[in-house]
Amino acid sequence: MDIDAIAAEHARRLSGADALIPRPRLWTDGQAGTPLRARDGLALATRSVVRTGTPAALWRPLVEYRLDVRLAGTDPSATLSALLARWDEHLAEAEAVDWDSAAVVTRPSRDTVGTSELLRRGFAPTRVLAVRPADRLGAGPPAVPGVRIRHAEAADLPTLVRLRQELHSYDAQFGVVTTRPDEHDLVTTETRDLLADADSATPSLWIAELYGRPLGFVEVQLPPAAKWVSEYVTADRVGYLASLHVAEEARSTGVGSALAAHAHQLFDEAGVEAVLLHHAQANPRSTPFWYAQGYRPLWSSWYRRPAIG
Repeated sequence: MDIDAIAAEHARRLSGADALIPRPRLWTDGQAGTPLRARDGLALATRSVVRTGTPAALWRPLVEYRLDVRLAGTDPSATLSALLARWDEHLAEAEAVDWDSAAVVTRPSRDTVGTSELLRRGFAPTRVLAVRPADRLGAGPPAVPGVRIRHAEAADLPTLVRLRQELHSYDAQFGVVTTRPDEHDLVTTETRDLLADADSATPSLWIAELYGRPLGFVEVQLPPAAKWVSEYVTADRVGYLASLHVAEEARSTGVGSALAAHAHQLFDEAGVEAVLLHHAQANPRSTPFWYAQGYRPLWSSWYRRPAIG
């Protein structure tokens, strides 16, 4: 099967599985990466690196090897298996055996072809990009007794750093977020930068107070700041819910739901058509919480750490 036929059949299968998945991007001649072929499949193997001491190092392994696949034919599972075998040969040459490396395959969540092949090769569905289509009813979020949501201010820096470090430490259990020795300094710098827009018309950080105590926060990205993630969904105006966390002592009080409802109101007021967010699939708190808020899996990232055993 030729390259164009493989790409066309792959795109048809994805659109049939999920109407919110955009048509796969074309790979251009000379694009960075290593092309791999199977009888009825194509893949592009790429490598990305982040440096220690940068905020990006908090949220991922330092080295990620990624495989983008196009599957066609009567047995796409076998095609994926063949491409994974070729990729493993490629990774063996890279000697990616350090824990701070990962092999990553990101697939549309509803395209379950080849799931067993990924499991057999030591991959686990680890990270999800979830979607919530807009629901602009205009009524606004319901009030929660004792909860007040306000713009974050410069004076909230210590509280936000504490809450964001709590979130980071909890998420580090689930395979992608990585603990770093300079975590406190990195989180402080990143939070201070986010607070720089506290006086703007559309601040990104919001604080939830429970009877006057700041015990939760939410970070949002409205258009055009969320443009970087818009390529993953068929919508013109996309928002991104970057993070939400509630202190342990305020769980089950309605603070988290109030923050989520406030964020969705902001997205609706900005004319957002779809909101995206990342969460760890194994997280027993965030997964049921977000799906109760109207989200569903859109893309699933399968990880293997280290990249090769």
